[in-house]
Amino acid sequence: MREPGGRTIGKFEHPAVTAKGERRAAVALKRLETLWFNTGTLCNITCANCYIESSPKNDALAYLTLADVRASLDEIRRDGLPVTLVGLTGGEPFMNPQIIAILEAVLEAGHETLVLTNAMRPMMRHRAALLRLRQAHGSRLRIRVSLDDYRAAVHDAERGPGAFSKAMDGLRFLAGHGFRLELAGRRLAADAEAGSREGYRRTLAAEGIVLDWDDPVSLVVFPEMRADADPPEITEACWGILHKSPDEVMCASARMVVRRKGAAGPSVLACTLIAYDPAFELGATLKEAARPVTLNHRFCATFCVLGGAACGAAAPA
Repeated sequence: MREPGGRTIGKFEHPAVTAKGERRAAVALKRLETLWFNTGTLCNITCANCYIESSPKNDALAYLTLADVRASLDEIRRDGLPVTLVGLTGGEPFMNPQIIAILEAVLEAGHETLVLTNAMRPMMRHRAALLRLRQAHGSRLRIRVSLDDYRAAVHDAERGPGAFSKAMDGLRFLAGHGFRLELAGRRLAADAEAGSREGYRRTLAAEGIVLDWDDPVSLVVFPEMRADADPPEITEACWGILHKSPDEVMCASARMVVRRKGAAGPSVLACTLIAYDPAFELGATLKEAARPVTLNHRFCATFCVLGGAACGAAAPA
């Protein structure tokens, strides 16, 4: 498709139409059920294919403060928003110096709380505080550990030598102390999901760690995400073709709060996956961010619509 001035519009570029001139799909916020806080993009490791480019040097998303989080919690309470799950992601959340205070604030506000971690040294430094939180709040605290593969060599190729062993130390600590434990795995393009689930079951069972391996919340198996992927664009017609509803896509029920480096305050994004594209920044408050989201990013196609993945599926209490 060409703009009036003659320039060709590329894939995922125009918010309303695709490169072929078809009407692009959009997703309305049906109910704000999941609110994510990105606690900062700094991480203790550098992964080969991190979708958000977290590393020990990337502070493009600065550390959220306790005050930032409380402001959103106050908005939820004041406006009666139907949030049932609060998620904390990064970077590595346990590198945020206020992470325990943030977790306490969210849990004390009565929300089921999901924290994503690589379960390595930053988390293990907070073992005593985590035990205290588990004692006080029980199963409302969910900890989801990222394990890129059930094979140590494949995981370490992504996350660095020795990463698998350190993650297993963290997993054993969490399982051994009765935390509500979940696992976030990855399915390579050449692998079948059933085979991946069996591989995780076999590897973790050998360590005495038992989950409901068929449950998509206890073990979330994400599709492989590659920055060089070239998926088809999602048009309005795709919902019927794929037999899917826009209500199934994450941005129909979720938003994410971030603090950009140097910004005066937090902002609300459409998605946990798309942190740097200004088109997906929706406002400074949850109320402002309640507008529809157009699916003009390749992650919308590969991860959500075609991949069928969701970051924060609620689990039964």
